Amino acid sequence: MEVRLGVDIGGTFTDVVLESPKGLTSIKVLTTYAAPENAIIEGMNRVCERAGVPASAIEQIIHGTTLATNALIERRGAKTALITTQGFRDVIEMRTESRFEQYDLDLVLPDPLLPRQQRLTVSERIDANGDVLIPLDRAEVEALCDTIDAAGYESVAVGLLHSYLNDQHERLIGEVFAQRLPNVALSLSCEVSPQMREYERFNTVAANAYIKPLMKSYLGRLAGRLREQGTDCPIFLMHSGGGIISLENAAEFPVRLVESGPAGGAVFAAHIAGRHGLDKVLSFDMGGTTAKICLIKDQTPKTARVFEVARTYRFKKGSGMPISIPVIDMVEIGAGGGSLAHVDALNQIRVGPESAGSEPGPACYGRGGERPAVTDGDLLQGKLDPDNFAGGTIPLDKAASSAAIRAHIGEKLDLDAVEAAYGLTEVVDENMSNAARVHAVENGEDLSDYTMIAFGGAAPLHAARLCEKLGIHRCLVPTGAGVGSAIGFLKAPFSFEATRSVFVEFKAFEPSIIASTLAELREEATTFVRSCDANAPIEAEYKVYMRYRGQGWEIPINLTAEQAAKPDRATFQALFERDYTQLFGRTVAGLEIEATVWAVNATTPTPKAERVPATAATADALPQGTRTVFDAALGRTVEAPVIERDTFTLGQRISGPAIITEDETTIIVPSSRSASVQADGCIDLQVKG
Repeated sequence: MEVRLGVDIGGTFTDVVLESPKGLTSIKVLTTYAAPENAIIEGMNRVCERAGVPASAIEQIIHGTTLATNALIERRGAKTALITTQGFRDVIEMRTESRFEQYDLDLVLPDPLLPRQQRLTVSERIDANGDVLIPLDRAEVEALCDTIDAAGYESVAVGLLHSYLNDQHERLIGEVFAQRLPNVALSLSCEVSPQMREYERFNTVAANAYIKPLMKSYLGRLAGRLREQGTDCPIFLMHSGGGIISLENAAEFPVRLVESGPAGGAVFAAHIAGRHGLDKVLSFDMGGTTAKICLIKDQTPKTARVFEVARTYRFKKGSGMPISIPVIDMVEIGAGGGSLAHVDALNQIRVGPESAGSEPGPACYGRGGERPAVTDGDLLQGKLDPDNFAGGTIPLDKAASSAAIRAHIGEKLDLDAVEAAYGLTEVVDENMSNAARVHAVENGEDLSDYTMIAFGGAAPLHAARLCEKLGIHRCLVPTGAGVGSAIGFLKAPFSFEATRSVFVEFKAFEPSIIASTLAELREEATTFVRSCDANAPIEAEYKVYMRYRGQGWEIPINLTAEQAAKPDRATFQALFERDYTQLFGRTVAGLEIEATVWAVNATTPTPKAERVPATAATADALPQGTRTVFDAALGRTVEAPVIERDTFTLGQRISGPAIITEDETTIIVPSSRSASVQADGCIDLQVKG
């Protein structure tokens, strides 16, 4: 068995998991913002010491991070210019000209990532068929190089009209910049996202360019620091689609890392779902800075090719920045243990998205934080043990939490500290529940049929309350829940999805063109995977996005290898009509069918999760003590038994209210639920009776 390290850098904690012949060993350390690699080195050395394994024995490191996401949300990337076709300078500011909140007269659209003065144009034009209408003058590009050099730009994004069909003009710009400005980072949309729809494509290449210098510098420093520690092994990165890519590819296409940490969590939840034979799962990942919610059906996370970063308006589609890359489809909100609370002008408690992070952290960390965070609210309600937080490595100051909550919430609303703390956590729980409801409605799902799988340092504290609000009857908290995303990295396959826009009308269906397109995409995706693993078998997953003529968006249709190699119009039409009927109840008679985007995902095989038998609880667990905790459903404090997870064994049960403790998190069992242990160590929370 290989010795492998999984590392997840979050906004507050860096989670480190070591997989060795001795099993899994994990640890959490505070994230170091100025130099994130420092937290990785600290965590690696501590987890190796705990496992009794030298750092030099590590054979593979798999890393996921929210650094790319945070850089986009906080607008702290490189000074970036966008080069586009003359007349299309304002595409990313005009957006799609739709209002995501139709009746809000005070609606404020999010600012584009790059302001107008950083968007430059060239005189060229390629038409919708890929033919050159206006050739690109090399001298014009050279003059543009001088302009960009004089302005001190660190990175350049190139997004020209219809370059997904004909990339020769973008390639020419790339060639000139490589010769004239080799130190300026360059991103071409024909490489980053060769897909139709200029708004999404331009945003994607701009985002890639914006974070490229930051991520490239960080990944270089990380590799250097690891070599200094004697850990000279391959480093791989988790990408947004739920697979692993090489360090070199990650540095070139960092936009694919935007959801890398959360993607690891979804892979982890899918693995747990497979072990328990669950076909409908709501993945709930709550860390120190954000909460992530994902729908998993048939042990497979839902995926998409466009998602939005930093939605600004009540989680609504259209209020964020669209990124056109393969991604596990989830909703992410600013609700974590470090999310800060305040009272607004209407005397309502508001929580997030601003976070205390790890520097200074919540008030209870004693690192200079003066404003109340969700962790402070949990502490005052008795959900956390101040002496055993993060395995006792971070002592919590209950008095500081009380002072912060009283000053910022209690005194303004005439509430005592515990009441104010309850108000704080109830607001954040409702925020997360509402996000889950919106996500379910957008996907046409009824959450009462789902099982929740909760992980992340803060999720087990809040999961049962979310289940009460959402009408979910069962919740599983896996072993290693506090570092779930990092464990997910170790279970993810090497994979890469290649996409291309090739417009096909079914009245002019050309099997040879379709077959050659899919073959080329398979070769492209396989090449990326081979850069990570030269010998493993590779499976190809084929997909085409189809619609009726006149519709604005497509639905994904999965193809077999045989269907991809020998495309048949009747087969494609039957597949489309079947999936369209499943989604919308019927087909549309008399309309022509179109295909717009083709995709091939090359992946190494994923070991099938071993099923565990369901185990009935037959004996009551023996608690080690009691603690006073506030039960939200009852609206009062209760005396709850406390049991350590290590002593809570197979076949035992405990009735809520109860508290189950472990080093990396705490599981709150409310009065409405009981808890038992399953064969794989999962804590099973179910409605009583």
